[in-house]
Amino acid sequence: MISPSPIPKNIETMMKKIFATLLVFLPFVGMNAQECPLVGNILQRNITSLNGKWHYIVDVQEEGYYDYRMNPTRWGFFRNAKPQRPEDLIEYDFDKAATMQIPGDWNTQDERLFFYEGTVWFKHSFQYQPKEGRKALLYFGAVNYEAIVYVNGEKMGRHVGGFTPFNYDVTKYLKKGENVVIVKVDNKRHKDNVPTQIFDWWNYGGITRDVLLVDVPDTYVENYSLQLAKTVAQPKAKKAAPATLVFSARLNEKKAGEPVVLSIPELKLKQQLTTDAEGVVNASLTLGKKQRLQLWSPDAPKRYHVEIASGSETLVDSIGFRTIETRGKQILLNGQPVFLKGVSMHEERPNGGGRANGTQDARTLLSWAKNLGCNFVRLAHYPHNEYTIREAERMGIMVWSEIPLYWTISWTNAGTFDNACRQLTDMIRRDQNRANIIIWSIANETPHSAQRDNFLSRMAQKARELDSTRLISMAMEVTGASNYVNRLQDNMNQYVDVVSFNQYIGWYRDVNDAPKMKWEIPYDKPVIISEFGGGAKAGYHGAKNQRWTEEFQENLYIENTAMLDKIEGLSGTTPWVLKDFRSPRRVLDGIQDYYNRKGLYSDKGERKKASYVLEEWYKTK
Repeated sequence: MISPSPIPKNIETMMKKIFATLLVFLPFVGMNAQECPLVGNILQRNITSLNGKWHYIVDVQEEGYYDYRMNPTRWGFFRNAKPQRPEDLIEYDFDKAATMQIPGDWNTQDERLFFYEGTVWFKHSFQYQPKEGRKALLYFGAVNYEAIVYVNGEKMGRHVGGFTPFNYDVTKYLKKGENVVIVKVDNKRHKDNVPTQIFDWWNYGGITRDVLLVDVPDTYVENYSLQLAKTVAQPKAKKAAPATLVFSARLNEKKAGEPVVLSIPELKLKQQLTTDAEGVVNASLTLGKKQRLQLWSPDAPKRYHVEIASGSETLVDSIGFRTIETRGKQILLNGQPVFLKGVSMHEERPNGGGRANGTQDARTLLSWAKNLGCNFVRLAHYPHNEYTIREAERMGIMVWSEIPLYWTISWTNAGTFDNACRQLTDMIRRDQNRANIIIWSIANETPHSAQRDNFLSRMAQKARELDSTRLISMAMEVTGASNYVNRLQDNMNQYVDVVSFNQYIGWYRDVNDAPKMKWEIPYDKPVIISEFGGGAKAGYHGAKNQRWTEEFQENLYIENTAMLDKIEGLSGTTPWVLKDFRSPRRVLDGIQDYYNRKGLYSDKGERKKASYVLEEWYKTK
């Protein structure tokens, strides 16, 4: 039996917060007229892939967008013009240009563009057949960094941010037969961007994730949230309280009286709901005694087949249910203390780099993490692709997901804050139903200031408004010690649920001093060491005090893990980093060669000696 009422106070509060999340599905101020709120569960929609070979033109001085006075020109490359007479002068031709695989970065597909930061134009043609009562949405998984999108010569909009999805309603711009999409992509770095001008990873440019044409009804389910409510503990209760699922969904239109049916066949749950004047449904569904809910966990990553039907549309998803919370200095998964045996990782392919995308890339990297004994990964320093999140959920790996508020952000710039909020919102929108995501992270290694605290405290508040079911954290840092006493002091402690920080004892400071170190963390909250480690080139051997050898890195891990065991409230670690990754900041010839060498694996998947130290340490946790 399903009991839709009464609603306990804590669940009512949760529903209000989820409804607030659904409200932000409305267009942002300044959103382009054709851009529509992000569509959830995109991979289970009726989609046509536009992936494949796209023509591209490198435009160093952006002559395809500006005239020679730097004014936007109406004769730009987006027109895809062709000579109509022998004397016509048109100095570009997409159809004669080279092709590149999309999704993909240009840095590893065209050797001329390995270090390139600037504009590249992409063009793709596709067939379309209009359908009565249907809309067509053009979806981009991510484009780094700025994308200006045109369909059949008409501007759809501009998107800023390299790691989150966006989509346009292109229905009225498509025609029967051949259609053309052109994208101006620009990955130049700017001070007010998120991330800013300097960061320690490769600035892969291009259309780096899927491009999809999405067929939806005129009225469709825009997005939805289905979560397990946290049960209020009753000290004298002999039995656990029945499980309650909290569900919300929103249509793309404000239409009252529309039926929305939620079904979970394995639980014998089927509930018909009706939209309110905002086109929204909210429900709190308490399961009966016979509807025993199996919780998602790393040991048993159970997911349920879920169907959400409205009109002619039925969305299918695989959703796990779990609770995540803190109690004092402990992190509780499903009410039980858990140690997060983690590792940090970038979204980069093995064997030569390049932006990772797809289930196979995800499976390879996550399998390496599993071989270390990990039950947790920190996806640094930006939202990773959806395949990685879903594969980690299937494999039973918990996730820390982060936005790229990294190092020296323009804290007082309103546009920077708005862009960071947009990235945070789209990250949460896309992945809010993934049980394995337990932490939203809002920043990494940011220098202290009142302006920074103001910016980040508002970000933390925004994250909590968007999702009250997960923990909030950020990677703080400890960069020095007095008399071997390391003390974490950060005003942001009051805004996060988990105190996380990076420390590089043995590499950037205090070499060989880890055994002497003590730690003071004056907050009654769980602690995650979000980064520690040092560099080594795979196959380079020598004494344990010789930089860049595997033995140096191995000894660093031996000393650091012993030191970390002394930290009160230690609830997890994500050492830096899973594998060597490309970075233009790492220029030491013969050793770095534009790779950050702190990986526990080489770029080719070779395990370094330190990886076995970590694996053995995790066996004790």
